[in-house]
Amino acid sequence: MQENELMGSMKVSKAVAKMAIPSVISSLVTVVYNMADTFFVGQTGDPLQVAAVSLTNPIFILFMAFANMFGMGGSAAASIAMGEKDDKRMKNVSAFVTYASLIVGIALCVILMVGMRPILGVFGANEQTYAFAQGYTFHIAYGAPFIIWSAAASFVVRAEGASREAMIGSMIGTILNITLDPLFISGFGMGAAGAAIATTIGNVCASAYYLWYFVKKSKAFSIHFKYFTCKNCVLSSVCMMGFPTAIFSMLMSVSTIVLNQILVAYGNAPVAAIGIVFKANMFITFLQMGIANGVQPLFGYNYGAGNWERFVTVERYTKKCCLIVGILATALFFVLREPIIRLFIDDQEVVAYGVQMLSAYMISGPVIGILFVNMNCMQSIGKALPATVLSVMRQGLLLIPLLYLLNAVLGLQGVIYGQALTDYAAVRTGKGRDIMRSMVLWRSMRQKI
Repeated sequence: MQENELMGSMKVSKAVAKMAIPSVISSLVTVVYNMADTFFVGQTGDPLQVAAVSLTNPIFILFMAFANMFGMGGSAAASIAMGEKDDKRMKNVSAFVTYASLIVGIALCVILMVGMRPILGVFGANEQTYAFAQGYTFHIAYGAPFIIWSAAASFVVRAEGASREAMIGSMIGTILNITLDPLFISGFGMGAAGAAIATTIGNVCASAYYLWYFVKKSKAFSIHFKYFTCKNCVLSSVCMMGFPTAIFSMLMSVSTIVLNQILVAYGNAPVAAIGIVFKANMFITFLQMGIANGVQPLFGYNYGAGNWERFVTVERYTKKCCLIVGILATALFFVLREPIIRLFIDDQEVVAYGVQMLSAYMISGPVIGILFVNMNCMQSIGKALPATVLSVMRQGLLLIPLLYLLNAVLGLQGVIYGQALTDYAAVRTGKGRDIMRSMVLWRSMRQKI
């Protein structure tokens, strides 16, 4: 099948399904991947080790921030170039994403290794959890280049229409992680540190798969160093288009640090519980994010080709899909909230906190996908500012001040509902911005026609 048939002329429902289903599977695989560490560490029965893994969540989120910036930005830039039939620029983009990911990954590794103690202190590690958090951080740090590039590469591969291949790469890392987690955590008695080793090995192997894909299979992309350049707006376009997703993840990392710092005052049990809830809630979030990310190449291609009508049709259909899927998934999780928490740990105090926290997080589950679709639409046409506003509103301007306010007024009960209240406020605010977004889209598409 020619990419222009899939991107530009195939029935919208069929094209969305072909792009979104593998992306959804990849996203769910990523969720399982992230759940695995918490799950197997939880089987040790030690809440301190679970809390330690929870405290280090911001590190992984930070890795994903850069991966998403290079991956989403690269996918958007490559999709536009594909729509414009600019073959050389497509190769420039894929090469830039590769080497930028590796450079940033190495830099983050050095920073974490050198500044580990003060960094973990900021994250909320105390005397009881520091040793476990240190072990996990050390082994995840040297995996940073592979974690960032494998995630970024999956987005770029998807931009070529190769959603199946992107899914395979994600599954390789996940299967290895799930297989190796019990071996290193329990078999070798390494606990939280073993979980990090399994994660790193999984990402190294996923990176090897994507290396094979770019070298041997890809027709449109290349990672040969001769195509690597920061000139001709390659750096600016990739980073600018990917910045909204990156700032979303970075602010999520900051808000997680703030949340952990607030919760640690109530004991290690709430910290362990929020880590489990965060991982469980990823299922609903990433399910809808997978749909939105899967169709992003359709947005970029049709923008590049000047096909306004198809762009809008894809947008509306995708939002309907996200809403339906969000409602069904949220209802299922709400009914099964206690078994879900007990799946990770059987500590009664942690379970009690976890059930309450998961119930609160479920409130915004049905609508969160609409935010992701709006962000991807704006990124796909190179309009980073409106998408950045959406990101900053949700995780920065609204959530962080609200957490401190709710903690001061209502204590722990208030903090638990912070994220749900923020999500609904962002969606409500987003309704007013839909008019602005539509005007931006229209002007941009008119320039392409």
